[in-house]
Amino acid sequence: MNNKPRYNIFKNTKYAIDGFIHAFKNENSFKIELFLSLFVFFAIYIIEVPLSEKLILLITAFLVLIVELINSAIENVVDLVTLDIHPLAKSAKDIASTAVMFSILLHIICWFVIIYKFYI
Repeated sequence: MNNKPRYNIFKNTKYAIDGFIHAFKNENSFKIELFLSLFVFFAIYIIEVPLSEKLILLITAFLVLIVELINSAIENVVDLVTLDIHPLAKSAKDIASTAVMFSILLHIICWFVIIYKFYI
């Protein structure tokens, strides 16, 4: 039997908002990254580079938040399945954490390339 509810744009939007609120209340890494993104968004706004470069920075900034949310979801599912220390549980969490690290590195590299291209 399928436990997926029928698609409803209003209910699905509410689920997404509930997920955001849960992540904001319970996930410290997401809270920190969201707080830092406010400064990043402001910096993107004031930096004098073409719109295409601003979009690259904006997309990679959002990518960090998106990957962090996916990481948190993976951690929650692993914790739901088992609280025991298991090599596969650790591996799943570590791999998801690596994805976050790579998204942050990508964002930082984009900043360096754009700053170098336009200011150095």
